[in-house]
Amino acid sequence: MSVETVKATINGIEHDLTYNNSSGKWEATLTAPGKSSYNKEGHYYDVTVTATDDAGNMGTANSLSSGAVGEALRLVVKERVKPTISITAPGAGALLTDNTPTITAQLRDDDSGIYLSTFALKIDNGASVGSTATGMTVTPTPGGYDISYIPQTALSDGLHTITLNVSDNDGNASSAATRSITIDTTPPTLDVTSPQDNFVTNRTALSVSGTTNDVTSSPVVVAIKLNNTDQEAVTVNASGAWSKSVTLREGVNTIVITATDQAGKVSTVTRTVTLNTSAPVIGTPTITPNPVDAGKTYVISVSVT
Repeated sequence: MSVETVKATINGIEHDLTYNNSSGKWEATLTAPGKSSYNKEGHYYDVTVTATDDAGNMGTANSLSSGAVGEALRLVVKERVKPTISITAPGAGALLTDNTPTITAQLRDDDSGIYLSTFALKIDNGASVGSTATGMTVTPTPGGYDISYIPQTALSDGLHTITLNVSDNDGNASSAATRSITIDTTPPTLDVTSPQDNFVTNRTALSVSGTTNDVTSSPVVVAIKLNNTDQEAVTVNASGAWSKSVTLREGVNTIVITATDQAGKVSTVTRTVTLNTSAPVIGTPTITPNPVDAGKTYVISVSVT
């Protein structure tokens, strides 16, 4: 009797193995599944090997087989994509009178998933705060977690840096997410949520919006200057939210937003926005060689200004 075929089934896909005369084994070079095995039962993909001889007898082994055979048929696949962290509040460069501001962020990983025990939040050079710390709220969401944290010690006036880190279940560490804020208990807060600094657009109309507040001397008056030109009255509603539509000019625009309380204290945020309505110009391309032999390589070259 001789072996006729050997097949391996992985993640529902059957693969033919080929006999290697040198090694005396049936082999195949395969591509691993595109997703981590972490979320599979046992954290591995089952590999089922089926061998059939010329008499039609069939032998099968898989990850549930006893001993070393079963263990060898457990395919562990690890992802290499880092999880992401997005700080959603406070806004970048926010000026805050609240010295215990709520910090919110989104932790995302769409493969092996967030390993929550590795989460660390640090303010300046203070001790790291984990996901179970007092003041921390963790909400599961598709693809990860939303976190909210209220510092348990009031922040001093001045500049502070918030740093967040996390890893996924396959050991990939995120890039650190950082956010700088300024605490000032005297002037009003001014958080510009739109536009982000260095925003580039091809639309002349732009909405400038955000929130403001002052705990001691409300109401707050918001003023906007676009390229040193006052944009007239800005309405601030009861919640402190405000919005103003402005018209950009071609090129670099400077937007200066100020919040002034009744005591005359002023907070200022500057945003630079570029308006570019000129489409790229494509020059005459070349394809070399052209015609090209089937299955051969060719080079396409084009100038764009």
